[in-house]
Amino acid sequence: MKLSLIDISIIVLYLLSTIFIGFWYSKKARQNKESYMLGGKSLPWYKLGLSDASDMFDISGTMWMVSLCFAYGMKSIWIPWLWPVFNQVFLMMYLSRWLRRSNAATGAEWLQTRFGKTGPGVSSSHQVVVVFALLSCFGFLAYGFVGLGKFIEIFVPWDLVKAYIPFNIPAQYAPHVYGVIFTLFAMFYSILGGMHSIVVGDMIKYCIMTVACIWVAFIAITSLNGHVLNVPHGWYNPFFGSHLDMSWTGIIEEVNKKIKSDGYSLFAIFFMMMTFKGVLAALAGPAPNYDMQKILSTRSPEEASKMSGFVNIILLPVRYALIIGLTVLGLLYYHQMNLKDANGIVDFERILPVVINKFLPVGLVGLILTGLLGAFMSTFSGTLNAAQAYIVNDIYLKYVNPQATNSKIIVMNYSVGVVVVVIGVMLGFFVKDVNSVLQWIVSALYGGYIASNVLKWHWWRFNANGFFWGMLTGIVSALVFTHFFEGVEFLYYFPVLFLLSLTGSIIGSYAAPPTDIKVLKSFYTNVRPWGMWDPIKEMVMAEDPDFVPNKNFKLNMFNVVLGMIGQLCLTILPMYLVLMQKLPLIITIAMLTVIIVILKKTWWNKLNEY
Repeated sequence: MKLSLIDISIIVLYLLSTIFIGFWYSKKARQNKESYMLGGKSLPWYKLGLSDASDMFDISGTMWMVSLCFAYGMKSIWIPWLWPVFNQVFLMMYLSRWLRRSNAATGAEWLQTRFGKTGPGVSSSHQVVVVFALLSCFGFLAYGFVGLGKFIEIFVPWDLVKAYIPFNIPAQYAPHVYGVIFTLFAMFYSILGGMHSIVVGDMIKYCIMTVACIWVAFIAITSLNGHVLNVPHGWYNPFFGSHLDMSWTGIIEEVNKKIKSDGYSLFAIFFMMMTFKGVLAALAGPAPNYDMQKILSTRSPEEASKMSGFVNIILLPVRYALIIGLTVLGLLYYHQMNLKDANGIVDFERILPVVINKFLPVGLVGLILTGLLGAFMSTFSGTLNAAQAYIVNDIYLKYVNPQATNSKIIVMNYSVGVVVVVIGVMLGFFVKDVNSVLQWIVSALYGGYIASNVLKWHWWRFNANGFFWGMLTGIVSALVFTHFFEGVEFLYYFPVLFLLSLTGSIIGSYAAPPTDIKVLKSFYTNVRPWGMWDPIKEMVMAEDPDFVPNKNFKLNMFNVVLGMIGQLCLTILPMYLVLMQKLPLIITIAMLTVIIVILKKTWWNKLNEY
């Protein structure tokens, strides 16, 4: 398909708007370090929440979710728990408030509020977080860069473009050329305008994407009218037993091969492992990337919680309206599509681009491509901003030039931004594919992140030395396991990695003295966590009998469970709507209404109380 003039005009107009936004906010971004990195902590929670949701609406993830919905139907709503998507519920209910109370600029700076500025392991813990943050940022930059290039190549074949390129570029590097072009736009407005321009750019992209998603859902509803989807028994049922019990035999045989290769047939075991890993990952709090930076940019701890809650409300219904819409069109027109890759193997992740390419009208194609390009630029710019913050705030200002003037800090932000982009792009040239980068990030990096970061919130005796050794043990173990167990799903050896990292954390903690009591008391009184904090609580209450400790563990967990059910309702609601499943839709709306009423009393009304 050759893009129409209307589609091209929509894309070009969006790219030009990003340049304008960068120039418009450049003066405000140059005011000081906080204005550049965190928007001056002046942006309202709903704008930051909308921006955070935009950062999560990525191309590769959406292609994956469409392929899951196609194969597993309603049961596909559970599989994104692998990320885990419900970490936003934990953040919403209490962790965002705990994080924001630090008044830090980055995750590494936050560690000072927990472990202090001096002592055994403090410097090492700071350094390991900076390294972790930068590796994850570079990994995500390369992941987005490669994914975008391969996506664009489907719509703009290299044969149409290479005649206008003055250099002889081999066809295998075509995705990289596309990636470089759109990366430059993302780099321009994010480096020039900082957090202010990133948030405004995300808001524009979200509006475009919302219109496109609703339009696709409407087309799916009208196309489905009078037709019945040819899907196996159980496809419409979100619930499951010990086995998946879904056979595509006689319908689309290739889907059976996908289900087998995915390894989800023993669905109950897969679900339990996924939930175990997901809850621990959620308890660890946000990783040091764009999500954490948005939380630290809010105006208050209460607004940090509101922002995380808002992400669920505005992301899931819109995204799943697109996912189910494309799935329905893919099922209706499957035999008119060619989903085979260059090796002749059916690739169900091609459903999204093929449906857009063949079955959507002029104008809508431009809107969806603009929205998905904007999604890449949102994720890219947010990740870039996080990387800049860590290098400037936690390396340059801490070790190189602590007395740097505001003008020098701004110059460093610009310079570091360019260097980070160049490194991300260079890494993109060396990776094999999108999945290899993502697996490395999820397994090797995040496998070592969880244990230390659960303990830092919930155990007073955990110190900087334990943090360093827990992180190091986890990451090294994950790298070893990833190498020797290549092809094995990370989820199934995660418990062993977690135990190794937990062991490193505990031994490391007892190998060094406890954190300075003054630091612990300051952290406990400011952040007000629950957990194993009894010795510190007794000291604080002895000095201040009026201090009220946090007794909301049960209430927080009740709200988390309720929030997870509500999140599932928000996910499945647009699916029932597009498929016109009237009774399940009514039940879902009723459940969601009850959950909202309860959370209004148990969460929203109590944001200032704990």
